[in-house]
Amino acid sequence: MWVLLGERELFLSFEMFPWFRDAPVAKLLRLELPSPGHLYWPDLDIDLAVESIEHPERFPLVSRVRPNRALQRSGRRAARR
Repeated sequence: MWVLLGERELFLSFEMFPWFRDAPVAKLLRLELPSPGHLYWPDLDIDLAVESIEHPERFPLVSRVRPNRALQRSGRRAARR
């Protein structure tokens, strides 16, 4: 996805910014600039520093989604009933 910020073009790849991958276009288009260097997508509740877009290698993801085994087990039990 490309964002035009003043005279600058910013590219947000879905690989580096996966939160946008399945978002409807209408929600991607609603973008706010609450302060210089800060972008906010209110419909998605996503805010990013422009620096993290220009230099994503400086901001590695620290959270990894892990399956909740307890929920998966209870889901299987419920499916058997």
